[in-house]
Amino acid sequence: MKNVNDLPKKSLMSLQVDLSKFMPATEEEKRQQDVMSESTTFFRDGMKKLFHNPLAMISIVVLLLIIITIVVAPMIVPYGYSEIISVGGERDKGAKNLRPFEWSEAEQEYIAAGNELFPHIMGTDALCRDYFIRVIYGTRVSLSIGFFASIIVLIIGLIYGSISGYVGGRTDLIMMRIVDIIYSLPDMLMIILLSVVLDPLLSGLTSGPLQTLGTNMISIFVVFGLLYWVTMARLVRGQILSIKENEYILAARAVGAKPGRIIRKHIIPNIVSIIIITTALEIPTAIFTESFLSFVGLGVQAPMPSLGSLANAAREGLNSYPFKLVFPAVTICLIVLAFNLIGDGLRDSFDPKLRR
Repeated sequence: MKNVNDLPKKSLMSLQVDLSKFMPATEEEKRQQDVMSESTTFFRDGMKKLFHNPLAMISIVVLLLIIITIVVAPMIVPYGYSEIISVGGERDKGAKNLRPFEWSEAEQEYIAAGNELFPHIMGTDALCRDYFIRVIYGTRVSLSIGFFASIIVLIIGLIYGSISGYVGGRTDLIMMRIVDIIYSLPDMLMIILLSVVLDPLLSGLTSGPLQTLGTNMISIFVVFGLLYWVTMARLVRGQILSIKENEYILAARAVGAKPGRIIRKHIIPNIVSIIIITTALEIPTAIFTESFLSFVGLGVQAPMPSLGSLANAAREGLNSYPFKLVFPAVTICLIVLAFNLIGDGLRDSFDPKLRR
């Protein structure tokens, strides 16, 4: 290492840097320069923060367990959601309102004869049907409706809000007034009216899964497509208005990029975090709405169960069989709470205003 005294002296009129005023870096300072932060992206950094959120991770684990259960359970449990329990090929009229892991007299005699039966994990209902498998299928229906409704809201709200925010001017004014009108429509009244109107129209058209769900659930999907996208549209519009005048957007316009490409390639990637958060929070809203509508009799068509219809049916024997209400109610609470906590975790991880 060269000594400071060995460095050339700076002449009086020279504009060069005086090297004698600088000290050589120590070994520790050199090691600090070698330690560089790992290259990351916005999405990767947000997911890393999400994984360090204990409530969000617990919610993800709970949701995964619920999804695994509703997928695997029908493969293991030998009962169907509409199947009336029978023993030896004959209907068991004594298997009515059994408590969890309880057997009827006919089943006890059947087991005493050396045969095996799958237990009723959550008991049975008033029509001698296994309650556990009905809760499983009810959870399937509620989760499917939640995901499907959120996709409808995402697609319609994203397209509508993108057009309104990017075009602006009179087009934006007219489109937002339409949103204000839709906000004023009562969703419950719309569902009832659509159910009445669509019932004769769809009764001859529905087949397969649609016929199983019934016209009421189709009405719910239509209402979600007509009403529930407005929040997403307003949010997307506001985000686009805030970034569409940025330099990279103006540069894309200057090189002749079309509006559709600008929205897809430059605007939406910069608001994808807000879209993910809003979609995640829309799922529990759809599940709760479906459960409420099924509770008041506007849900899936019998005998297909949903968590709301199971809770409604449990009201009749609430004093004698309270467990019938506990199982669907706890499942609804777990699903809605888990999605809300995941949405909060996504917001804390991806929202730039909340990031530290």
